Amino acid sequence: MKYYLIVYLGFIVFKAEAQSSASSVADSLYLLGNYTAAINTYAALGDENSNLQIARAYNAIGNKEKSILQYQNILSKNDENILAKFELGKLYDKTKKYEEAIKLFQELVIPESTNPEFYYYLGKSYQSNLDYDSGNSALKKAIELDSTHLRSIYLLGKYYVGVEEPANAMEIIDLGLETAPNDVALINLKALANFDAGYYEKAAPLFERLVELGEKKPFVYKKLGYSYANRWKYEEAKKAYRKLGEMVNYEADAYQGLGQVYLLEKKLDSAETYFLKSIDERRYIFDNEYRSLGRIARLKGELKKSLDYYTKAWEEDKVNQFNYWQVCILADEYYTDPKIKLKHYEKLLSDFDNVYPFLKERAKKRITELKEEIHFNSE
Repeated sequence: MKYYLIVYLGFIVFKAEAQSSASSVADSLYLLGNYTAAINTYAALGDENSNLQIARAYNAIGNKEKSILQYQNILSKNDENILAKFELGKLYDKTKKYEEAIKLFQELVIPESTNPEFYYYLGKSYQSNLDYDSGNSALKKAIELDSTHLRSIYLLGKYYVGVEEPANAMEIIDLGLETAPNDVALINLKALANFDAGYYEKAAPLFERLVELGEKKPFVYKKLGYSYANRWKYEEAKKAYRKLGEMVNYEADAYQGLGQVYLLEKKLDSAETYFLKSIDERRYIFDNEYRSLGRIARLKGELKKSLDYYTKAWEEDKVNQFNYWQVCILADEYYTDPKIKLKHYEKLLSDFDNVYPFLKERAKKRITELKEEIHFNSE
């Protein structure tokens, strides 16, 4: 009996050592990125940890469906496996199964209420599911637990920027910048919050900072140029737009920006030149350029030229009532025949749905005046 016991114990030790060896091999395969071989090796082991690694390996090779099924299988056997629940929740969020993700993260924040990461993912899933009140509440809880949780700070700040609440946005973004003063994502958010609120003097240095940090991207130069132009720093604006023009496919935007700067400087010939260059570079509609050229021609007293440009602007964007309103006004000034003038105002009311009330009122008044003029001229 003693002999059999020794043999049995020896078998157990041998089996444990073999499993440990197989587990080490599987782990090594997984760490080296040989995921399919790792899955096959883990499958032979069959314990909970190996099953968890299989779920991770399927996720790593992009087979989200099998990964989800593997996680679900683990949780069906052990609903208390917090790690499996957390990883499955993140996978649900990544695959846009937001309600399933929310359910799991809600379960996690009850027993683990001091973990900010759980609240972050709960908030993220809520936001993705368009429940911003619940999402923001969860994100605030994550920040309350850890004031340096930058991803929660970023998501909450991004929400405030999106709904144009600059004061709330600045407060939460500045909290993040205390921890990470060179965080590009947060600096970008702060720059956008100031820009959207019209605080161009504050926005410009932030866009400059982004450039210093290597974010030499078109939208940065475009907004930097606009910010400087709106603070009468025309030379700085030109420099930003010229940098924009060095980027492939942004020459037209750069020329348009330069045209706007020269227009603000009342350098009409230069402004006209750059707007025309912008039109030459465009691969899509350019009603903004035609509208700007129309304004320049009007400032020069060239009514017919201005009328032609505004007509082209309207032809490029036929839902823009303001472009056609300018056509009406210029036609009214340029033509002497009241019938031609009348035709334009009547077209405004007939061709556009839901004409803005103040435009409709002014157009109707002018139509009445022109009809009276036509009537008196015919007598």
